Amino acid sequence: VQLVESGGGLVQAGGSRRLSCEATGFIFSTYAMSWVRQAPGKGLEWVSKISNDGSNTRYADSVKGRFTISRNNAKNTLYLQMDSLKPEDTAVYYCAADGQSYCTGSYCYSYRGHGTQVTVSS
Repeated sequence: VQLVESGGGLVQAGGSRRLSCEATGFIFSTYAMSWVRQAPGKGLEWVSKISNDGSNTRYADSVKGRFTISRNNAKNTLYLQMDSLKPEDTAVYYCAADGQSYCTGSYCYSYRGHGTQVTVSS
């Protein structure tokens, strides 16, 4: 199983960034997927979730209205469009396949990638 995130980098406050996550080694279309993030010195924070078929999405209050999660099951790829970025969005962003194998706080997952760094400058 592999989840490989890309698209991170340095962006100015108010800017946009699109993250991608390519999945291999499992049946991507059968899993709900999430983006989670970890800011410096803080724990893992759940950001957004999308159902296996893409019909339902949920967002943390901190990103609602600014971030959009989507997926392309034909390409085994998950996306996170991030707009109106703020310095407090600075974090390592991970994609994860929802499950019960590992839990952090109230969020549990089966697989997680190695992350991509997003840094928002003020």
